[in-house]
Amino acid sequence: MSHTRAMDTVANAETTPETPQPYAELGMADDEYARVREILGRRPTAAELAIYSVMWSEHCSYKSSRVHLKKFGEMAPESDALLVGMGENAGVVDVGEGRAVTFKIESHNHPSYVEPHQGAATGVGGIVRDILTMGARPVAVMDALRFGPADAPDTRRVLPGVVSGISFYGNCLGLPNIGGELGFGPGYAANPLVNALCVGVMRHEDIKLAQAPGPGNKVVLFGATTGPDGIGGASVLASATFDDESQAKRPSVQVGDPFLEKLLIECSLELFAEDLVVGIQDLGAAGVSCATTELAAGGTGGMRIELDRVPLRDSTLTPEEILMSESQERMMAVVEPSKLEAFLATCGKWNIEAAVIGEVTDVSAEEAERGGRLVMTWHGETIVDLPPRTAADEGPVYQRPYARPAEQDALQADTPDRLDRPKDAEGLREQVLSVLSAPGVCDPTWVTQQYDSYVMGNTVLGAPADGGMIRIADDSDRGIALATDGNGRFTRLDPYTGTRAAYAEAYRNVAATGARPIAVTNCLNYGSPEDPGVMWQFAESTRGLAEACRDMGTPVTGGNVSFYNQTGDSAIDPTPVIGVLGVIGDVHDRLTSAFRPEDDGAALYLLGETRDELGGSAWAGTVHGHLGGLPPRVDLEAERALGEVLASAAEYGVAAAAHDLSDGGLAVALAESSMRGGAGCSVRLEGGVRDASTALFSESTARAVVAVRPDAEDAFRELCSRHGVPAAAIGTVGGGSLAVAFDGGGFEIPVEELRTAHTSTLPEIFDAE
Repeated sequence: MSHTRAMDTVANAETTPETPQPYAELGMADDEYARVREILGRRPTAAELAIYSVMWSEHCSYKSSRVHLKKFGEMAPESDALLVGMGENAGVVDVGEGRAVTFKIESHNHPSYVEPHQGAATGVGGIVRDILTMGARPVAVMDALRFGPADAPDTRRVLPGVVSGISFYGNCLGLPNIGGELGFGPGYAANPLVNALCVGVMRHEDIKLAQAPGPGNKVVLFGATTGPDGIGGASVLASATFDDESQAKRPSVQVGDPFLEKLLIECSLELFAEDLVVGIQDLGAAGVSCATTELAAGGTGGMRIELDRVPLRDSTLTPEEILMSESQERMMAVVEPSKLEAFLATCGKWNIEAAVIGEVTDVSAEEAERGGRLVMTWHGETIVDLPPRTAADEGPVYQRPYARPAEQDALQADTPDRLDRPKDAEGLREQVLSVLSAPGVCDPTWVTQQYDSYVMGNTVLGAPADGGMIRIADDSDRGIALATDGNGRFTRLDPYTGTRAAYAEAYRNVAATGARPIAVTNCLNYGSPEDPGVMWQFAESTRGLAEACRDMGTPVTGGNVSFYNQTGDSAIDPTPVIGVLGVIGDVHDRLTSAFRPEDDGAALYLLGETRDELGGSAWAGTVHGHLGGLPPRVDLEAERALGEVLASAAEYGVAAAAHDLSDGGLAVALAESSMRGGAGCSVRLEGGVRDASTALFSESTARAVVAVRPDAEDAFRELCSRHGVPAAAIGTVGGGSLAVAFDGGGFEIPVEELRTAHTSTLPEIFDAE
């Protein structure tokens, strides 16, 4: 409908208090709607209701999680590296040489189920713009993915679309995809997790913030025009559970244009370099509603917007549709009047459409305490007049009830002790191949080969390395390493310990590249917050992560919460995905996990303590279809010591290869290292077949296997001793097989047989040639 229809103006709202409004259909509770009326002193206009409904949605306001997320700030460790913490579009850390890195991970789960390709593509586009708005050049992306059973029909619909969306958008942008995760499980059927991470690099002085200071400064919308795609998309779609009507929500999924985004990146970086911007915000979830309220709330004054100046590609959009649209590739900047002409000229140079849609307004001292007023007009009529901080910063905060689920005790009591262990060497051999070929453990190349991992030329490590690594600049040897990890099985068994285990694994994966971890981001994926059991999982997870980051000196710089990941009453396994960033002084020192022919004769050391810990393990799930017991215990001091040994081994050049132990335990780590470099290995395990079974499949934390150069064993053992890390010599690199010996027997698996088992699973399921 066109703007000629009767507008719901502020004046009209003041005189028609009883007009029914569709607040419930927009996801707003009765008491929330009543609070909006109290704030405004009248009923909201249709446009104001649109703003509050999206800004107070779960996805945008964190209303159920905020009381628990405060722990990340309250327990934050002192850190010399932290330059910008939580609250901005992304956190920023100092990485030396006057440079800083910004990184963040976010979810696009619900849109990726409804429309896999565009849902995943726009997830990449959105997180890239978050990094761009901090003033950084995006330099790499990663993704953490979870799907239902690999052979389920719905997985065959969703996974190829998600992967094509990620590869399409990232490859078109020219950003290397340097790693991530791929997991499967029945808990993710109809609820895939698509978590996208981006990292950017800048100089310290280039940091930009989302704020609108300076009365008289112009508000400029630039980038794509605004259309009907994505109306109520991420903000509303991600704030409700799935039901039978989910497939009808495809119009709510945004449509991405990576080529326009590439121009937008280059244009924005040039605007930053020319100092033409005083405040910047991308338009992601909640679109114009979010950008205007957050920029105004982040400044000291108010803002006046002429909404009819927003460039449209559909002239029939109503004001509330414009406010709720989540059309992609859009940015909003605050520009000084004296620099406006230059700003617009730069946009023109990059063929980026730009329009002045308003200005920052002056406010009285009294008004300034409430953030002034956000006023919007539509063809001269005032349709919005509200205090922006009430929408952006002062949304509802719920103390959701939470309680340990009644079935938790029975789940933990069902330990893997009763599961049959292999009786002989042949049984062990078969189980190694079974675990190695399991979806989630098997080779992800069918997925990762669709991504460009080396574009831009600064990728040092990409998939399938333990962590991704890039050089921070062409004129530097300094690098950063990144890893994301999460284990829904562990977190289902014990949310507190499982979350700490996810953090520990990401920390260990970064250390296994030779880098030293310094900061954390997270994407916390759970079911409905209205379920007390889910909120208990969430509360325990955030407590576990906050304490771990405090104890390890790695602050949480920002992240994302994704609730309502469930269909009906069936929630996903709680899945906190933890991203850890580390720094390495010289990328030439980096460690790989590959056993190469030139490493023949290198001694293999198993670092850390191995215990009979198979609860939630890949072995229990793959061989027995079992989930029960407790996850492995987490010793953070042991993780810190192991990390220091690995980083020092890289720095001193004593290690030929290193691989962390996680999914599948020692068996999978040895097999992967042999396949990645083409050289086998021979190991001897203590005890008989049951002991060998534990040694091969246990997923005890704080462990790694390291190939040590023959002339460096004494130095390596001294390094381990100095840091108190147990180090057991278990064998050597060499030969064409994985050869395992134990008291009373042993087995061999040729590297090519390992490779066949490891690589054939996904192509067979997804019909790849």
